[in-house]
Amino acid sequence: MDERYPSRGPRSFQDRPREFHKAVCSDCGKECEVPFKPTEGRPVYCRDCLPKYRKPRY
Repeated sequence: MDERYPSRGPRSFQDRPREFHKAVCSDCGKECEVPFKPTEGRPVYCRDCLPKYRKPRY
């Protein structure tokens, strides 16, 4: 049987390097890098400010 996707599974996303994009924090104005492409009109928060806006997990 030919395995076309040998790395498929829960760890497959970890095998490739993350692509980071430069952004400016909407709260403190500090330049930061985020692992997603920022969308115009949506706020982006740096690592220090993000916990203030993240909903608590239960």
